[in-house]
Amino acid sequence: MFLQKIFIPMIIGEIRRYLRDNNSIRVSRSLRDLAYKALQAKERLLKTNLREPAVEEIAREMDVPVGEVITALESIQEPVSLFDQVFRDNGDAVYVMDQVKDTKNTEEKWTENIALSDAMDRLGDRERHIVKMRFYEGKTQMEVAEEIGISQAQVSRLEKSALGTMRKYM
Repeated sequence: MFLQKIFIPMIIGEIRRYLRDNNSIRVSRSLRDLAYKALQAKERLLKTNLREPAVEEIAREMDVPVGEVITALESIQEPVSLFDQVFRDNGDAVYVMDQVKDTKNTEEKWTENIALSDAMDRLGDRERHIVKMRFYEGKTQMEVAEEIGISQAQVSRLEKSALGTMRKYM
């Protein structure tokens, strides 16, 4: 009996440490504790209201900011592989990778950005500054003219020249 009181808690502690240290993603103990408290609050609210509580309700119940509750709950989710099968469609497996698509960073846009950067590097400092203010900062020709101390007509000519130079290299 005496040995059980000593060894059982020690064995349980070792098992917990192993599971904590050998997880695929490391999450701080405080974040994990917050997540488990959020799950407990969720269960209490579910029993009380007989419906699935919103994250805002859980946060209010815990007196914790919503963002912290979301981060904590997301931190205890198991990671998903891109190669996990979602479902079978007419005999063909559909994987997570098939469901995820990056429309912003396509190969064409990546290549276009490299070409654009190269074309910008071929401009003089003044033309590059004007193009950046006009097309990256969204300023009007008048605003650019006021900022660099030239006329709007000069800005227009320099911009037209810069765009022509860039077209040659793209």
